[in-house]
Amino acid sequence: MFVFNLSSAFITFFAVVGPPKTLLSFARLATTRSTGELRRLAAWSTLISAVIGLVLGFTADEVSTLFHISDQSLQLAGGLIFFVYAVALVFGVHLGSDGEQDDHLSNPLVDGIRELLLPYIASPLAVTAVLVASLTQDNWAWKSAIAGAYVAVTVINYLCVALLAPLLQRSHRTSLEVLSRLLGLLLAAVGVELFLEGLAGLGVHLPPAH
Repeated sequence: MFVFNLSSAFITFFAVVGPPKTLLSFARLATTRSTGELRRLAAWSTLISAVIGLVLGFTADEVSTLFHISDQSLQLAGGLIFFVYAVALVFGVHLGSDGEQDDHLSNPLVDGIRELLLPYIASPLAVTAVLVASLTQDNWAWKSAIAGAYVAVTVINYLCVALLAPLLQRSHRTSLEVLSRLLGLLLAAVGVELFLEGLAGLGVHLPPAH
């Protein structure tokens, strides 16, 4: 049976909101922004995303209690969300992306943050992953580790965008698409295992994995 430990949590965060996913979003924005603007946008969006991850990591119990959600229900829902997203990713469909915006705000930074809101800053996949991982164990050391793992992924995102900003402005997306589809396979497996873990928590007998 699947064990949601720190390494698997980090891999899940990397798959749902890591560089292979966020670089695609930043590559789209890079076509209309300078290198400096792209780096500032990456810094602010990463900061906001990290704060959201920290808050959810430490308040997962309170959030689940407020909405009367059991750990098993969250595991089942999270497993389904991961699997559906992963299958779409494998076939090149990027869920949560609104595509090109017709109306642009006068402030490029605010406009960029708006475009990155769902795919990166407040990604439903990332929110689900943080809540599921944080609820796996009920102690502050574990919650701190989960929050730290999520923040580490956001920092990696910023470093990748800051270093690759000049390349993003003139590169094709093919290589990023290939990597995203490979990670989609990994995320699909995580989603299935998480769903099975939720079933086991509800008392469904499952044969041991070989």
